[in-house]
Amino acid sequence: MSVLDSELVHNAFTDRALLARADHKSAVLRTIERLDRGELRIANPPAAAASGEPDETSPWTVNAWCKEAVLLYFALQEMVVHDLAPFEWHDKIPLKRGFREAGVRAVPPATVRFGAHIEAGVILMPSYINIGAYVGSGTMVDTWATVGSCAQVGKNVHLSGGVGLGGVLEPPSATPVIIEDGAFLGSRVIVVEGVRVGREAVLGAGVVLASSTRIIDVTGASPVEHRGFVPPRSVVIPGTLPKTFPAGTYQVPVALIIGKRTASTDQKTSLNAALRDFGVTA
Repeated sequence: MSVLDSELVHNAFTDRALLARADHKSAVLRTIERLDRGELRIANPPAAAASGEPDETSPWTVNAWCKEAVLLYFALQEMVVHDLAPFEWHDKIPLKRGFREAGVRAVPPATVRFGAHIEAGVILMPSYINIGAYVGSGTMVDTWATVGSCAQVGKNVHLSGGVGLGGVLEPPSATPVIIEDGAFLGSRVIVVEGVRVGREAVLGAGVVLASSTRIIDVTGASPVEHRGFVPPRSVVIPGTLPKTFPAGTYQVPVALIIGKRTASTDQKTSLNAALRDFGVTA
């Protein structure tokens, strides 16, 4: 990380008049270019433990100044026509190019905004990736899936058809949506408001997770509740619980952890087993 660029960006975010100066403007543009190349990330995962295993409990580190750069980039850019015949866009942010050189398969009309980083080996079906997002190698982004601004998606993740990962740009210090390595998100899953889905978790079709959603582990003698975090290797399905309002008692949505993937089992095999054993529809 360039300390100088971080200071210039942050100062310009505090005082927008500084964007008229070449050094502050250049710092913003350099930051977006580095996000696009993957040299910077909106958020960094915790360092691996001494054993070499991923740290599954510590929080991710949000680089708020990089989010500030994204917001300032919108202020700097002019509306222009992007003509990729037969398609045309009218927007401030250019489209990402160079998929062949990057080793990415992009099926038309997959759309990625400049400032998002896509690692080699990613497959993009017709889908949308917003600025500031990061998608790790081996990940499948299936048809009409959306990866919102600044969302962080790990390696070997499967985002099934219609999955929606919300964008989290403001406030700059807010944690983005995080999907960790090896997770499987079933059709029409929605994850928003900075929720973190742990490594190799399985979310069944139609699960909706916001920061306030109750995520209840029902595998033991007593329920264990989480909010904003799906523990690693959890198998999750949609559920409901009764809640009393002045007008009466109604069912409200929750997410239920009904089992765990086996860590020692091959990832593809364990995924199929989880779907079969727990009756989760993908």
